[in-house]
Amino acid sequence: MEKMNGQSGDIVADNIDQLKSLFPEAFTEDKVNFDVLKQLLGGAVDEREEKYGLNWHGKKAARQIALSLSTGTLRPCPEESVNWDTTQNLMLEGDNLEVLKLLQKPYTGKVKMIYIDPPYNKGKDFVYPDDFRDNIKNYQMLTGQVEGDGRKITSNTEASGRFHTDWLNMMYPRLKLARNLLREDGVIFISIDDDEVTNLKAMCSEVFGEENFITSLIWEKGRKNDAKLISVGHEYILAFAKNKSFFAVNKIKWREVKPGAKEILDEYLRLRKSYGANNAEVEIGIKKFYESLPKNDPSKKHSRYNKVDDKGVWRDDNMSWPGGGGPTYDVIHPTTAEKCAVPEGGWRYGTLEKMEEMIKLGKVIFRDDHTESPIRKTYLLEVDNDFDDEIEDSGLEEDSDDLPIQVAGSYFYRSALQASNELNALFGNKVFNNPKDHEVIARWISYINTSTGDIVMDFFAGSGTTGHAVLHQNAIDQKSIKFILVQLPEPIDPKAKGAKPAISFLEKNQKPVNIAEITKERLRRTVKKIKDENPLFAGDLGFRVFKLDSSNIRTWDPDRDNLEQTLLDNLEHIKPGRSESDILYELLLKLGLDLCVPIETRTVAGKNVQAIGAGVLLTCLTESITRDEVESMALGIIAWHKELAPAGDTTCVFRDSAFADDVAKSNLSAILFQHGIENVRSL
Repeated sequence: MEKMNGQSGDIVADNIDQLKSLFPEAFTEDKVNFDVLKQLLGGAVDEREEKYGLNWHGKKAARQIALSLSTGTLRPCPEESVNWDTTQNLMLEGDNLEVLKLLQKPYTGKVKMIYIDPPYNKGKDFVYPDDFRDNIKNYQMLTGQVEGDGRKITSNTEASGRFHTDWLNMMYPRLKLARNLLREDGVIFISIDDDEVTNLKAMCSEVFGEENFITSLIWEKGRKNDAKLISVGHEYILAFAKNKSFFAVNKIKWREVKPGAKEILDEYLRLRKSYGANNAEVEIGIKKFYESLPKNDPSKKHSRYNKVDDKGVWRDDNMSWPGGGGPTYDVIHPTTAEKCAVPEGGWRYGTLEKMEEMIKLGKVIFRDDHTESPIRKTYLLEVDNDFDDEIEDSGLEEDSDDLPIQVAGSYFYRSALQASNELNALFGNKVFNNPKDHEVIARWISYINTSTGDIVMDFFAGSGTTGHAVLHQNAIDQKSIKFILVQLPEPIDPKAKGAKPAISFLEKNQKPVNIAEITKERLRRTVKKIKDENPLFAGDLGFRVFKLDSSNIRTWDPDRDNLEQTLLDNLEHIKPGRSESDILYELLLKLGLDLCVPIETRTVAGKNVQAIGAGVLLTCLTESITRDEVESMALGIIAWHKELAPAGDTTCVFRDSAFADDVAKSNLSAILFQHGIENVRSL
């Protein structure tokens, strides 16, 4: 049996495999021959001493950090989760650098959208370890799980002399790992302010490719009148694609329903039910509807759509060719039989045939005589009304693709107070400073064409805004988009501004005083709120909690002063206190399986056996297997394997120390091999 270690996927090995598949002639005895590789790449190799790009002290080390292996795992916490057995959502508690490494195998190329709101580098607003030789130990020190050994863990102060450098070194490996997780049509949105926006854009251009930059969104949040010079009320959201050319090749476009349009349609259909084919009354009702709206209502912006005919609500529009230079063919007035005046800029429609088609469809209205050019009807939405059935059904779905759409602009306004007020209402008190707005994030989730089964990720989860946004948008669109959140259980400093209400809330609810507890509690309250407001919604309203820890598999770390005891301890490869469930989920991570993959358990020869992913993985993590039990266990596993009939090869895993001796282990492996289960491993 092959023994498994406790390490995450090897990114360097994967990179070498990909390079070898592209350029096999550049390898000699499994080593890269860079001279040959340079020849194959021709002019694409830049060997200039001075070249364009963002450089800083520690960049090389930061790149290596992204490539290094993790010896951690994620331990399941069903007791802190909601709907553990059915949910596909994840809340991962731990240092996001290590968690991103652990997610490389199971989630590479599977995430549709990443939104992050990283620390804005204000001087003391993020913590980091300055030694990455053992990041699991750093993490345990940072969160108070072990005592420190003098290693520095601090905030980034302007007095450090490495102000921008420390921030860049923190961000760079995380973005490198994040890129791997995105699908080919994936996109990352990153919130940032003026302090680091220039550096962040340059860094992202290197990580994602300058050609994959989409835009820099500007989020106006409101003016501050206490500013000395200029009130800075905006932030940025940088948007980068994984592969922007993929969008062009596959003709992918992003569009959204015009704000306020659906409300107008709903009112139109209501009026139709009341007045049937009486267009005049429906038109009066539409105008009254606009008059009743507050000044800033989105529907009020469409108030020019205030005329009604059998096809819907419309407005008059000009007949001029956009930008001028259009055709000037003759259009005959139906009453005077004279040529109509050609609008300045030429006719809107390119040919007379197209004009005649529009006239027949009733989309062109002639003036009283030919001295004025006709006008064009532009509908908010064309509705096939059935007056005979008294408009009982418009024939449109609630989320109809027929609703008028628009392309989003790079600038938008949303008051920062909105998000704070909504979060305060959810908790009944202020528990988090400067939360992001879940409706803003939900808008972009919807805008990029996410659909059921897609994954949205946030590895600086904060209060859990992105998870809230996914749940919120699912309830609106009746979809099942999944989320993965990662949040460091960073202790809340009682001396920090605005920390007292959060600490009081957590202590009152007997929760550890750290930010991850706020994240989980927000998700729980959001789930309850959506259930209460949408009792018929049958989508996923839950999340699984996992916590970062060191691997369940004991690594060889000899105590030179007590080598005998070290040898005895390592007879058992699994650390004490680790459950079968802990080990099972580490297997999923290390073998590249989804943390929410279906798991079925059966009793075989008196032992629990798990089938994961319909038999892709079979495990028996019992602590004891005798020689007498080997045959019955092997035959039971074989019978279940045949019943499952997995599409691909099956991996079968056992606890190494469970076997009575090497004979028992060899016999079990041989029987499984004879029946087609060739990949048998031990822990």
